[in-house]
Formats: sequence, C-alpha cells, structure tokens
Amino acid sequence: MDASPDIGRSSLNAARRARELAEVRDTVVDVLVVGLGATGAGAALDAASRGLSVAAIDAHDIAFGTSRWSSKLIHGGLRYLAKGQVGVAYESAAERGVLLRRTAPHLVTAQPYLLPLTPAVTRGQAAALMTGYRLGDALRAATGTPRRSLPGPSRVPTARALALAPALRPDGLRGGLLSWDGRVVDDARLVVALARTAAAHGARILTRCRALAVSGDGAQVRDELTGAEFGLRARAVINATGVWAGELDPSVRLRPSRGTHLVLAPGTLGGMRAGMHVPIPGERNRFVLVLPQPDGRTYVGLTDEPVDGPVPDVPEAPEHDVAFLLDVLSSVLTEPVGRDRVAGAFAGLRPLVDGGHGRTADVSRRHAVLRSRGGVVTVVGGKLTTYRRMAEDAVDAACPQAPPSRTARLPLVGAGEAAGADRRLVERYGAEARAVQALMRQNPELAEPAAPGSSLETTTAELVWAIRHEGALDVGDLLDRRTRIGLVPADREAAIPAAEAALRRA
Repeated sequence: MDASPDIGRSSLNAARRARELAEVRDTVVDVLVVGLGATGAGAALDAASRGLSVAAIDAHDIAFGTSRWSSKLIHGGLRYLAKGQVGVAYESAAERGVLLRRTAPHLVTAQPYLLPLTPAVTRGQAAALMTGYRLGDALRAATGTPRRSLPGPSRVPTARALALAPALRPDGLRGGLLSWDGRVVDDARLVVALARTAAAHGARILTRCRALAVSGDGAQVRDELTGAEFGLRARAVINATGVWAGELDPSVRLRPSRGTHLVLAPGTLGGMRAGMHVPIPGERNRFVLVLPQPDGRTYVGLTDEPVDGPVPDVPEAPEHDVAFLLDVLSSVLTEPVGRDRVAGAFAGLRPLVDGGHGRTADVSRRHAVLRSRGGVVTVVGGKLTTYRRMAEDAVDAACPQAPPSRTARLPLVGAGEAAGADRRLVERYGAEARAVQALMRQNPELAEPAAPGSSLETTTAELVWAIRHEGALDVGDLLDRRTRIGLVPADREAAIPAAEAALRRA
C-alpha cells in the first residue's frame, strides 16, 4: 500500500489557489474536472494518480453540493439487493470494503444498527429482514471484507435492545435485529481528503471557479473572487456536477430526489449505543435512519421525494418532511420527539438518472457515464459509497489510453497511525490529528472552543488548520464544510467570531 501523502504536498490554501489559477491559464491540461463533490474530487485523484495533468474546478467550494448532505452511510447496498439489483449491491459492498480497509480507515468505520421488533413488525417480516441481513453478510464475504471489519447480523433480546437504544418503548418489544454497516463521521471531510490527496499527486484544485460553458477541449471559466473570465484548455473534460449536470450538458436528463435529515439536539435520545433502522409504515424496504454522532447530536433521515423545477444551490428541508420523520421516529419511542428538539435540518438532492417512470425511491442508484456530441464526459447517478468506481469509470471513458486506475489501493490524506492523539481528532483527521494538536501546544488560545456555549468540542485550531491546509477561504467554508458546526444555526452563530478571527490569524 502506498504511503499517505505528506502535509506539505497536499496542503490547499489561498496562496496555492492563486498560483495554480495563474498556471492553468497558460497550459493545456490532460483532464479538466468540473465539480468538486465526492465524484469530481475522486476523478481528479484518479486521473492525477495515473500521471495525467489535472485541473479540477468548482463554482463554490469542495463538497458544497450533494456530497455534504448525505446520510453519512458507507453501505453495502442491502436495499438494492432486496430489489434484485445484485450488481449495484455487489459494487456498493466492494467499495465499502475499499474505504473501510484500504483508503480511508480513519474516516470510515463500522457502525451497529438496531431494528426494533415492535408490534408493528410481524414475525414474518422479521424473518424476511433477517434473511436480507444474512444475504448482505454474504455479499460482505464475497467482496473480501473480513468479519473483523464488519461483524455479522444477529437477533438480540429485549434487554439488549433497550441497552442499545434506551429511548425505545418497551411495551410489546420483542428484542431487535442487529446489523452492521459502514459510516463516515463527516462526508464533507471525506471529500476534502480526496481533494487534498489529488493535490498531493499534482492536481490543481481550484474552488470559486465557475464553468460558464464546457466543450470537449476545455471550458470558459469565471473566477468568482475577482470576476475575471478566461479559457481553460484540456484534452478531456469530465462533468461531475451531479444534480446540476444538465446545466452544462442539456442532453443529460435527471430526476432529482430530495433526502431530508433532522439534527436532534444533544441528549434527545440519550444513551444510544447503536444506530437504528425504523420501518416506515406501508413500505417493505424503506426505513428511517437514526444515527448518533460523536458530538452528541443525532441525525434522523431520510426522505425520498421528487423535486421539480430549478435546482437550488442549497436545498431547504420542508416542514412536512420534518413532521414525517418525527412521526416515524416517535412511533417506536416511549416519549415522542417534539419539534422543539430539532436543532437543525438539512436536505440533499440525489442526481438520479431519469428512467421516465416510477417513484424516485424506486429509481436505480446505478451510475451512468455519458458522452455528449461535443465530447464532454458526464458522470451521474450513483451514491457516496461508490464515488471511487464512478470516478474510475469517468476517467476511463475520458482518457481511454491512460494507465489503469490505482485508487482502490491509494490511501487518502490522514490514513495511518496516530498513536497518542486525541480520539475525537483522530476520527476527523486521522494521522494528521497530532499536527492539529501541535497547533494547540504552540498557542494555547487555539485550544479554545470554536462555538462557545454549545456542546461541540471543535477548537479554533481546527479552523486555523482548515485555512492553512484544507483550502477554506471564508466563514462558510469553515463552519459549513470543514467542520459541521453550521448544521445547527445557533451553534453557527456562536462560532462566527472564532471563524473570523481564524481567517485574520491564518
């Protein structure tokens, strides 16, 4: 396995952006990637690690779009298996194993999930669900992920179920089904790691650069910080803008689907030691996900609703989605969760390939690689778990003469040992946690909380680190993507002074 890139080569900051922005105006790159979500950043890494020259641009920031609004799941595709989509499920399970074991073990971990066997779940349904879990475990084995990385499913008695999720209503509870899957602590941080690893391999990562028009040999680009427009020439162009792909290539037809999540205030479901799958009434294979977070918050999601009309830069979570999620969650709890316990909410739009019929919940999550008449390669569909395969397929299509992909065995920034470092920091920075801690030792003021008065432990040092090494250029980058303080509006407001101070300091 290759070593994780060192901090210097992977660092993204304002000075590097300015230098590389000037460079791309005077050269022709092998590959231009438009979009710096998971798939775009993954394509930049895939191409650069094959030895190709790469420029990757985004109108906003790294992980500005759908990639930061996911369920934080790195999953094995059990839902797709239930629908007979064996190929999609296998690919998902294989990519989950790559992230867990090889490329991002510091960011992606195993997570237990409890499905409570309430009176609403019949014994026949429980048996069918356990059969599905066992099939998913067989996929795990078939893709080479060892059981020590992902334990197998089991049925647990009522006492164990209540120990894992104390807020459950005990009346009529027959225990639960315990399964395991992957999760990422922070999806936006995974994308930042991808972009930085790409930069370490020579890719130019250029945020605040909007593609006004694209063709097979480049793009007309506007620097959103200065308003200057220029041409960026390339031998191949990959459109990885996800749900916005049709704005650059009108031949691409998508059916966006909205997934809404709630952020419950710390302590709302106190003592949870596992996530939960709560069956949605009237649905066979759909569940509300409950996922406790290391910072004390709990995420509850998700919906799957079609979205019509123009695609917004930042989708909003409608109130009827909030009510639906609270109703399903409360159906299994001793005490219903009130609207006042919802500290924040977020929504993301899935770039589903338009099949022309059916519910968006039933549309296949298989990705597609398309080529326009002008030669632009567009990659759409898929999901966070399979970003690496999507990126590989896009680069293969754009650059058929390039060497084979290397990314299945290429560790991301931060992969490696972090002995003696703070556990919370290790979950977010991996081996670089020690360098973040060193900032605090050098200047104790940086150990102060970034959002005073909140339950969050995020420090000012992490904001400074994001500016110096992770390409953060403004308050939004710091609070909404490099950290997730901004998921709760009150916490975001409390952290603005620290973010502004960090920008001045760095």
